[in-house]
Amino acid sequence: MSTDTTKTQAKSGLRQLRPGEVLFNDGDVAESLYIIQKGQIRLYKPKGKGFIEIAVLRTGEVIGEMAFFDEDGSGKKRSASGAAMVPTEIIEISFLAFGKTMATLNPWFKTIINTLATRLRKANSRIKELESNSTSNYGAKVGEYEFIKPAEILKVLSTVFLVFKTHGEKHENGVSIHKKTLDLYSSDIYNLAEAKLEAILLTLKELGWLEMLEDADKLPHLYVMRNLELLKTLFIFYNTEKSLPDEKKLKVSNQCTTFLEKILQYAPKFPPIDIPNQRPRDEFDTSHRYTQQFNIAPILEEFKTRNLTINADHLDDARSVQLIGERSVEGKEIWVEIDMPKLKRMYPIIKFVNSVNRQNREKSNY
Repeated sequence: MSTDTTKTQAKSGLRQLRPGEVLFNDGDVAESLYIIQKGQIRLYKPKGKGFIEIAVLRTGEVIGEMAFFDEDGSGKKRSASGAAMVPTEIIEISFLAFGKTMATLNPWFKTIINTLATRLRKANSRIKELESNSTSNYGAKVGEYEFIKPAEILKVLSTVFLVFKTHGEKHENGVSIHKKTLDLYSSDIYNLAEAKLEAILLTLKELGWLEMLEDADKLPHLYVMRNLELLKTLFIFYNTEKSLPDEKKLKVSNQCTTFLEKILQYAPKFPPIDIPNQRPRDEFDTSHRYTQQFNIAPILEEFKTRNLTINADHLDDARSVQLIGERSVEGKEIWVEIDMPKLKRMYPIIKFVNSVNRQNREKSNY
């Protein structure tokens, strides 16, 4: 995603950004600063074949102001890129309007502001000199970039689980913690990249597992996790996946995921039929994994009615991870063998993995 910020007019006003929409790119000519009214802006800088994550700015914070104080003779240029992480509202203030306000300030007050800006810019430059390229991917193909790597997902999941487990309080919808408690561990103790923590938290929210409610200050800083076991399950999954060769890692297409979701929705209406004499003898019997048959014909008919290009072959991904067995046709009925308990356990993991993969694809195109 990109936006032609070189055509930005020198004006002020309210702007709305879609998730993933780029506000400005590194090196763009800067003509405005912004105040975040609502939402979150991710700051990042291209480096090598990937990006360095710098910060996440939130409601009430100012972004893009440093370019106003750039007097090194190279013109006012953006020193990083900025993109919305969620639906975001910003107030744009042109440098022309800001400059007029600065001109009315008492000279000594203006000197203090310019001095602070100069010191901050020098500190930022020094930090950039010390940064190492953290965007290399172990085991990845040359040129491939992952915004969130499996090792980083493990760190975030384990940190979030630890904080909820240690400091969580009972809530009517699950277990709650305050953002400042999570920030203490994620930033001050474990030094997690803020943008990646936020991306995973937003994924959990998108999937309906995490709520972000208003605290006493009317800010969305009260986090409520519906089921901590989901975090534990995801951690175990990624910890197992990291040791698998690429061809054995979980890969389930969006079409297959939609199909699996429909199977779970239809299951209460049309219960699967047990396969005679093929139930496990006990909990240790794995001689036959698939113990139920399910008629997918009504689901295919719904897809056809909705003009969705999803067919029975899209279940092949689920078959490769042993969620679905062989299928057979009897008249107008299409039966597939399903390990329903495993499907219910794996479906949330599939949704989470696909969401992370989607973010990686989107951010690699910035």
